[in-house]
Amino acid sequence: MSESSRLDELCVNTIRMLSVDAVEKAKSGHPGAPMGLAAAAYVLWTRFLKYNPKNPDWPDRDRFVLSAGHGSMLLYSMLHLTGYAVSLEQIQHFRQWESITPGHPERELTPGVEVTTGPLGQGFGDGVGMGIAEAFLAARYNKPGHDIFDHYTYAIVSDGDLMEGVAAEAASLAGHLKLGKLIYLYDDNRVSLAATTDLTFSDDTAKRFDAYGWHTQTVSDGNDLAAIERAIKAAQQERGRPSIIILRTHIGYGSPGKQDTFEAHGSPLGAEEVKATKQKLGWPLEPAFFIPDEALAHFREAIGRGEKAQAAWQDKFSKYKQQFATEAKELETALARKLPAGWDEGLPEFPADPKGVATRAASGKVLNALAAKIPTLIGGSADLNPSTYTALNKLGDFETPAHDYSKSQGASGGGFGYFGRNIHYGVREHGMGAASNGIAAHGGVIPFASTFLMFSDYMRPSMRLAALMELGVIYVFTHDSIGVGEDGPTHQPVEHYAALRAIPRLVVIRPGDANETAAAWKIAVESRDRPVALVLSRQNVPTLDRKEFASADGVRKGAYVLADAPGGKPDMILIATGSELSLAVGARAKLAEKNIQARVVSMPSWELFDAQPKDYRDAVLPPAVKRRLAVEAGVPQGWHKYVGDAGDVIGIERFGASAPGNVVMEKFGFTIDHVVERALARAK
Repeated sequence: MSESSRLDELCVNTIRMLSVDAVEKAKSGHPGAPMGLAAAAYVLWTRFLKYNPKNPDWPDRDRFVLSAGHGSMLLYSMLHLTGYAVSLEQIQHFRQWESITPGHPERELTPGVEVTTGPLGQGFGDGVGMGIAEAFLAARYNKPGHDIFDHYTYAIVSDGDLMEGVAAEAASLAGHLKLGKLIYLYDDNRVSLAATTDLTFSDDTAKRFDAYGWHTQTVSDGNDLAAIERAIKAAQQERGRPSIIILRTHIGYGSPGKQDTFEAHGSPLGAEEVKATKQKLGWPLEPAFFIPDEALAHFREAIGRGEKAQAAWQDKFSKYKQQFATEAKELETALARKLPAGWDEGLPEFPADPKGVATRAASGKVLNALAAKIPTLIGGSADLNPSTYTALNKLGDFETPAHDYSKSQGASGGGFGYFGRNIHYGVREHGMGAASNGIAAHGGVIPFASTFLMFSDYMRPSMRLAALMELGVIYVFTHDSIGVGEDGPTHQPVEHYAALRAIPRLVVIRPGDANETAAAWKIAVESRDRPVALVLSRQNVPTLDRKEFASADGVRKGAYVLADAPGGKPDMILIATGSELSLAVGARAKLAEKNIQARVVSMPSWELFDAQPKDYRDAVLPPAVKRRLAVEAGVPQGWHKYVGDAGDVIGIERFGASAPGNVVMEKFGFTIDHVVERALARAK
């Protein structure tokens, strides 16, 4: 064996045994995948991946996603060995309280972790989003001789990832978009958590991905370093298609009793099997967490390579700034997660109108005004632009530069290729949600994603992860209630406000008119560290006269006094959101005729209101006023927090019905007269 081959083997086994020891000490985890993938990770991280362990966030680094997040010790081992701020002590505290090495990788917790991957398939979609972001930024900012963005997105994916539907959607989208700088390594170990995959998964993966439009290769031996290297080089050279390399690996490689068995997937090997594995691989039995000095020195060469790569990029960017000062300033603002100067100037203001406008339509006008000022605001819908009003007019479609726009119908102002800002996701809500997370995680871009509120169910795992990762993804959900009408209960959300509000850190805003919608959009684009869901009506709602009622700027505080009783001393409080806000306003006038003075509180966002100081919350909802009525066309769940035990809620406890929207609303009691009736009952 040559000296270089001996060192390679030593380094690969270092990855394996560091992972095994961490799982064994924790008495919890998945040792098999790191053992089987150690050779592939070694080749990728020491011969291809562009990164700087001392500055994990520099803009032109390659992105790496471990979609098979259960194999987290593989990633933590690589981070520690190559010099990231992941200490050996943290490795030894794998899966323990307050460690930065949790069971599945978490962004914002562990340096070097790009995205939080837990639910299988999500990381696959995240990587596609990163590829979209890189392609967009390169198209917009690169100039001849100045390739400011020129990096790859790599991912390791598993059988479980490929079985999940979200990966199918994302793979189809990536193939359509021809994202040639996307390179995935598929861990074809033929074992899942409960059994071997011959019981569940007999896809011909190569043919499947060929059909998606991917470049496919197969490496028959996942421990053949030279073959892996050749495959990655070939993938890099294929710029017209995303690439997947099918690696035939062995889960639990080196374990005499558990290699190629599902027992190596989700449980520690056990003390005796660890001993047997070390003996088979020629590894010292003691001490645990042994890292040979020679191997560590080789891994730590990554620091010098990374610093050199970043320095070269900084020099390139300095020259770029001299020639393209405007673009450089624009880019620096975006990378710093800031907004351009004057971004909120000249946004639409909507005059009072009793007939009003649907908040989805108002949203479309505000979105286009914002997009004109914020050049890195991009996104799209699940084939619903005409219904969700999310087309960015005359800003082009994000498509492969070779796309034939002469055949496109419904395009948003013509070509532009990767420069275009309208992402046509097709009917792929799962993939859209995951890709939006990847776009946001990449940095430099503000993504929005849109569909009907009903189909937020398809996106919920991605939305939950966006909240967990503190990503500023904007969701535009329209057709927000039984007011959808004739499409019936399959398309009429009922439980969805409650479901979204249950996600920690997600801000849900259901504006009551056009001007509240404009205020909500301002909040959304400013929120770079948490996702925001805008929940918008299909039907027209009155645009309130803001000379008569309070300013819509109150949306910033989640809830505000829209209209008060004389002297600020109400007999009761009416609270409403969305299209039901106008019902509360109408009911207030009728109650006044009966000598009952009501305060109307607009509460578009529980999360924003709950974040306000107690004195503000008490000023809006005085504890002394016990008579309260909330009105919202959804399940009442959660509203008693605001109406109290003595209060009441007009909501919906069943699915909707198919009929014209105004008829459905009336039959379910969402009328001014019914609000008055319930208020009178509460006022007694």
